Amino acid sequence: ETPAALRPNRNNNIFLNTDLENQLKAFREKAADAMPGSDWTPFEKNRSLPPERADIVIVGGGVVGWSIAYWLKQKEMIRDGVRVLVVERDPTYSQASTVLSAGGIRQQFSLLENIHLSMASADFMRNINEHLSVLNDDPVDLQFNHSGYLFLASEKVAHIMEENYSTQRYAGAKVALLSPTQLKEKCPWINTDGVVLASYGLENEGWFDPWMLLNAFRRKAISMGVYQCFGEVTGFKYTTNTMTTAEGDKVDFRRIKYANVQMPNSLEYQPVECAIVVNAAGAFSGKVAEMMGIGLGLKDTIAGIPLPVEPRKRFIYVVHCPNGPGLDTPFLVDYSGVYFRREGLGGNYIAGMSPEEEEEPETNNLEVDHQFFQKIWPHLAHRVPAFECLKVTSAWAGFYDYNTFDQNGIVGMHPLVNNMFFATGFSGHGLQHSPAVGRAMAELILDGGFKTLDLSAFSFKRIMTKEPMLERNIV
Repeated sequence: ETPAALRPNRNNNIFLNTDLENQLKAFREKAADAMPGSDWTPFEKNRSLPPERADIVIVGGGVVGWSIAYWLKQKEMIRDGVRVLVVERDPTYSQASTVLSAGGIRQQFSLLENIHLSMASADFMRNINEHLSVLNDDPVDLQFNHSGYLFLASEKVAHIMEENYSTQRYAGAKVALLSPTQLKEKCPWINTDGVVLASYGLENEGWFDPWMLLNAFRRKAISMGVYQCFGEVTGFKYTTNTMTTAEGDKVDFRRIKYANVQMPNSLEYQPVECAIVVNAAGAFSGKVAEMMGIGLGLKDTIAGIPLPVEPRKRFIYVVHCPNGPGLDTPFLVDYSGVYFRREGLGGNYIAGMSPEEEEEPETNNLEVDHQFFQKIWPHLAHRVPAFECLKVTSAWAGFYDYNTFDQNGIVGMHPLVNNMFFATGFSGHGLQHSPAVGRAMAELILDGGFKTLDLSAFSFKRIMTKEPMLERNIV
């Protein structure tokens, strides 16, 4: 007779199969750890600490920083050939400018560079899963709404809209000018009083979920071997090489050797040896630049020119209006400066407006000034009569990385710190331009120059020579 232990037993088979599956799972995990590029080590380590060495340290884990990290890894020739570390001081991202933005993308700018950045970024987003998909993870869904942007112009600024339209069409953007009659046909809910001309984006414009784009870049970059650290860069160790000009003036050239990363809620910090630092700290990138003495030198010298980027607080209000404009409503920007767009379904919208220079709110917190909506509402109700009956349901505030010099991005290397690169100062359009800016920065760092889009006009040089590149379509 066959011993009981050897008799076939369905329950035993179940346990045997389960045990086998667990062993196979453990084997697969060990095999994955042993693959080239894995961070497996036989020693226990504090995973909250950054590595002791990185080729490139990116200060700022917003969408621009993670886009740069992704493109750097995308361009590397061999796995882990470029060791990239992204340092972000806000582990919850609750105060990150990326996720607190209105999430718009448009081609309706006045400068060719900004139009080309938008077109390239829109193309990237349209094919996002070809770039940012991760094996065995869900596909990326940006929840892109393609309803376009609609700019309105009064008689005073209509000529500027026409000039911008010519530039946009020359760049290849699909934009249409509308008369007040055509505008009313397209948007029956609008009051055209005071409107002389309108500009509408026919494709590659609208809005999307900012967190989805940020997290897609982050998830993909980490899967490619980028290191992530939640902490704050509090200073740099650097060498100085002093040279004397033909006029006898002494000029200090500096090169960063270490970035000091402070751990959150701790006295512990880690010096990270690095070859290059990318300052993508957004609204606080001016403070990071000061750590290297940028702007602290003598007046009327290059060392005395600060990075002209500072935080500017912007409020976004969520309103409910059950009889408001329908699902095909574009992202409308009135000539008064007020804007609004739909927010999901159910008669919800978001609205906002940039304050006048003398009304700029304090930036030591992200508290909302609810009284400021009283300046927005009359313009909303005038342009869309249905908005006379609305209710503010919530609100939030976020920071622009505001370039006080010309409201445009600063992209490239500092002339006196030859291994600090800037990617900042986008003044509200960093999110929408992040895919193309990240690619351009990776080209500049790894190839030594721009290959796809020439962004040399956005270099620090224009600040030194006092030649602003003013963007006329800032929202």
